[in-house]
Amino acid sequence: MTRDATSAPPTPPDPDTRTGSPGGGQHPHTGLPSVGQHAHTGLPSVGHHDDLPDFIARITARERRAVSQAVTELERLSSHAPALLQALQPHLGHALVAGFTGPPGAGKSTLVNAVIRELRAAGKTVAVIAVDPSSPISGGAILGDRIRMTAALDDDGVFVRSLASRGYLGGLSPAAVRIIDAFDAAGFDIILLETVGTGQNEIDVAEVADVRVVISAPGLGDDIQAMKSGLLEIADILVVNKGDRPGAEQTMQQLAGALSIRATISDKIPLLKTTATSGEGVDKLLAEINSVGEHVRATGAQSRRRRRARYLIARAAADLVAARIRRGEGSRLDDLSDHVLAGTLSPDAAAASLLKD
Repeated sequence: MTRDATSAPPTPPDPDTRTGSPGGGQHPHTGLPSVGQHAHTGLPSVGHHDDLPDFIARITARERRAVSQAVTELERLSSHAPALLQALQPHLGHALVAGFTGPPGAGKSTLVNAVIRELRAAGKTVAVIAVDPSSPISGGAILGDRIRMTAALDDDGVFVRSLASRGYLGGLSPAAVRIIDAFDAAGFDIILLETVGTGQNEIDVAEVADVRVVISAPGLGDDIQAMKSGLLEIADILVVNKGDRPGAEQTMQQLAGALSIRATISDKIPLLKTTATSGEGVDKLLAEINSVGEHVRATGAQSRRRRRARYLIARAAADLVAARIRRGEGSRLDDLSDHVLAGTLSPDAAAASLLKD
């Protein structure tokens, strides 16, 4: 497992990445190759037309250092990112993206670790994007999910990257979507996306993942109610983890009852019980992920990737509108605010009017 994620703006990859770059001298401070490097970061000048084909070749060969550098560029959305994303296009659309979401305490990281073990036993290569909540004050994050992912240690067939949510309430950040492209181009068979774990607000994974696994566990109390009102609609597979604990069967019954009365859920959704610490039920979960994945693949890579692009556009638009409102610029916004306060205009109508300006 590469240990290269931080909650601050990323620095050059750590020297413990096992695969280095061929040829060239070394940067005096980072020890990375000096040929074709960015002057400040020590990363390849991926925007340069002479360096980019070689860099892409290294990514598609799954060279760990190159993949790590690409992920860093895309996470930061550096000046090189647009050229990198364009160059990756011919190599995209192969990996299956499975999203794992659910309330805090459901054991998402431990279950993802168990799924990694099962996938590696089947000979599959795995990339993991683990999103952790950010501090509302500093913007930093502990990025502790990877501590539970021991199956990724010393395994070149697994690459784990931790990200901060950066305050996005849907459980993801747009950086996660960009990083999917890097892992896809690197030829990983499956990308596991673990979201923050905030409850019913955590629905962004529905727009990003090909397969959505919603996880609960016994003893979560009110979080089950939150799941009933929010997360059930996005689930392709429902899992009750920590199945060896008291109350697991009762939780299964609660979720089965909730599924039976959801009019919007037309297809039968698998409801499984797992115990991630022992591996019990993980094989059945993986079989369901593969089954749903086969159905999703039939829709074509372009439609799956287009859905993720729509998510990025929607997030960018929301950010622009929110920034404009926070700045409070112009009398137009003041007029709309006064009408909302007076009750002569609804917030929705005011928002629609603002978007037309």
